[in-house]
Amino acid sequence: MSEPLVIRTDRDGLATLTLNRPAKLNALTPGVFVQLRAHLAAIAADTSIGCVVLAGAGRSFCAGHDLDAIASHEPAPSPYFEPETIDALEALPKPTIARIHGHCFTGGLELALGCDLLVAAESTRLGDTHGQWGLVPVWGMSVRLPERVGRSVAKELMFTSRRLSGADAARIGLVDHCVADDQLDAKVQALATEILANSRGTNRIVKALMADREERTRRQALEHERTRPYGRPEDMAQRMKAGGR
Repeated sequence: MSEPLVIRTDRDGLATLTLNRPAKLNALTPGVFVQLRAHLAAIAADTSIGCVVLAGAGRSFCAGHDLDAIASHEPAPSPYFEPETIDALEALPKPTIARIHGHCFTGGLELALGCDLLVAAESTRLGDTHGQWGLVPVWGMSVRLPERVGRSVAKELMFTSRRLSGADAARIGLVDHCVADDQLDAKVQALATEILANSRGTNRIVKALMADREERTRRQALEHERTRPYGRPEDMAQRMKAGGR
């Protein structure tokens, strides 16, 4: 039996999804997206999970779209399956952390940008290389990258295919944290532990409110927030019923 392309491991409310093509630097294929989408759907419905880490096996997070898969026209289940999977990652009702090391280029960066928080090792190399290969982004780069770093910086990165170090990526806000390579796991775990100490229901609602904000004017977003359309977080309602705080 072949090894799974995406491995899920759970521990104490934290689910880790690991891209598992280390010999190919976890380059993305339709098969990877099929397995990733299945895991995301399962996690979305799993009340035992309060936080998700997306990682890569071996030497890299993800080198990008597998060019061999592009050349061979390996089919996806539907025309927009890959970008819709990144949309599903972005909309997952749990906080998500991208654990980035080694290579994080183009499709791999688009995947990472679907996460809420990005943590990179110092030796990481990140960048958008669509222009280098004569490709056009269809997985969200032209939207999510400028949301992260601003339009002018995003244009420069995309026009030049420039590679950034982890430290440079943190300096411009492309990643939220950059740490020494040997501290990457500890930083990701510490951040996940802080998240898991919070109300999972509140985190879910806050994430939804922030996503809704992007579709509304500021005034509409303020009114939307105060109407509490999502109700009381389930875990907090149970806590109040039990007489706790």
